[in-house]
Amino acid sequence: MDFRFTEDQLSIQAIARDFALKRIAPVAAELDARGEFPLDNIREMGQLGLMGIEVPEEYGGAGMDPVAYVLAMIEIAAADAATSTVMSVNNSLFCNGILKHGSEEQKQKYVRAIAQGEAIGAYALTEPQSGSDASAMHTRATRNENGDWVINGKKSWITSGPVARYIVLFAITTPGIGAKGVSAFIIDTQKPGFHAGKTEPKLGIRASATCEIELNEYVCSKDDVLGEVGKGFSIAMGVLDAGRIGIASQAVGIARAAYEATLQWSRDRKAFGHPIGTFQMTQAKIADMKCKLDAATLLTLRAAWAKGEAEKNGGRFGTEASVAKLVASEAAMWITHQAVQIHGGMGYSKELPLERYFRDAKITEIYEGTSEIQRIVIARNETGLR
Repeated sequence: MDFRFTEDQLSIQAIARDFALKRIAPVAAELDARGEFPLDNIREMGQLGLMGIEVPEEYGGAGMDPVAYVLAMIEIAAADAATSTVMSVNNSLFCNGILKHGSEEQKQKYVRAIAQGEAIGAYALTEPQSGSDASAMHTRATRNENGDWVINGKKSWITSGPVARYIVLFAITTPGIGAKGVSAFIIDTQKPGFHAGKTEPKLGIRASATCEIELNEYVCSKDDVLGEVGKGFSIAMGVLDAGRIGIASQAVGIARAAYEATLQWSRDRKAFGHPIGTFQMTQAKIADMKCKLDAATLLTLRAAWAKGEAEKNGGRFGTEASVAKLVASEAAMWITHQAVQIHGGMGYSKELPLERYFRDAKITEIYEGTSEIQRIVIARNETGLR
């Protein structure tokens, strides 16, 4: 195995780190407190190539590989998980799906704008009554006399929903046959019939805007069907495989930030006349934090490598993505928990970012497939049993 990164990978990592330290970290706590979307930073990230890292240059992206994406995501997430959430959705859920299944016209029209930071993308699969059981959706799309699609229904927990210009949305086109009756559509939120609900008051990643959306007699052109009619569910699941690598990267970034803060605190904070890092209880926690962080990082990089190989050879990487997402998200939750504990009262205070890391880490165990769903996916892929 070769653990060395290429010059391009190191370059985008350095760009992301520099931007994260200079532009994101200084305002992260303030934006979190206000629940304010970091629009200016997102636009600048698009100009730097961070909103379309794997997007080919002919569609406005940086033209890099999945490992480069992971390295950049970790840097952004270490500064602010909310900003990395927007980056993940734009890269993994929006651009990735259209690049893989879209027409040339769709790629030029929709991917370029998102990759360059000129617009925000979103992904709409979850509904109020269907989360993990995504095939149980109620949103319907029916053809009109022109062959276009009229869509009616609600979607919930849509990341970037309040600010998105374009959304990849899934709806039932053939009722009664379950997942085989789902199709994918590209929605323009500025067209009649689209409505965004209130921004959700979330525990963490508060600077990323999330809302319910409703489509009421929304007319989607037949040219904006993504992929084949009836293939939407397989598109959704394939896109989520890529998305899980993004969330694993986010979890690693959050965990790394908490771990590094804890290392410094263990050196500086004294009790009973000694730095608390000299106490065996603290040392044991730090050792376990380091092991979990390294495991999560390496599994996430493996998943990114597997995705790159699958793109070359037509293989699959779903198991590697689920393993990375499961391990990294649970590591982030555990590491941030220990970080707060080691910081004591200051870990519980908003004067330090530890409590924000702790709040932000929790969502990584939930969205784009809960930890419970990841375990099911992994077990089924390994056993071949359904």
